[in-house]
Amino acid sequence: MGESGYTKLDVWQKSMDLVVAVYGVTKSFPKEEIYALTNQMRRAAVSIPSNIAEGRAKRSTREFLRFISIANGSVAELETQIMLSEKLGYLSSAQTTPLLVEAGLIGRMLNKLYSRLEEKLNPLNASL
Repeated sequence: MGESGYTKLDVWQKSMDLVVAVYGVTKSFPKEEIYALTNQMRRAAVSIPSNIAEGRAKRSTREFLRFISIANGSVAELETQIMLSEKLGYLSSAQTTPLLVEAGLIGRMLNKLYSRLEEKLNPLNASL
């Protein structure tokens, strides 16, 4: 597998690990959730590294910013679904805590990346 620009990003790598973890915990969800919460959580998780990759592949910083914003929205969506899964009794706090910690870290990393990209677009604003 060739190394692309996005695969070198720590935030992409961490988000790939989060996808694997989400798939792992959702395996135990009730069968009636397969097309509901299970699917929704998996899609939100997959959306994070997918949007980082797609945004990084775009030719403009402005477009990359847009995709980082979408990825960050997917982090918030996934965090909500993880908390809901605990409230519904599908996950224990021992399962949700590391997922939420990792999602929070990814969200902070995305925010930092977003800020750096914004500075690249508006270098004069960065010095104010």
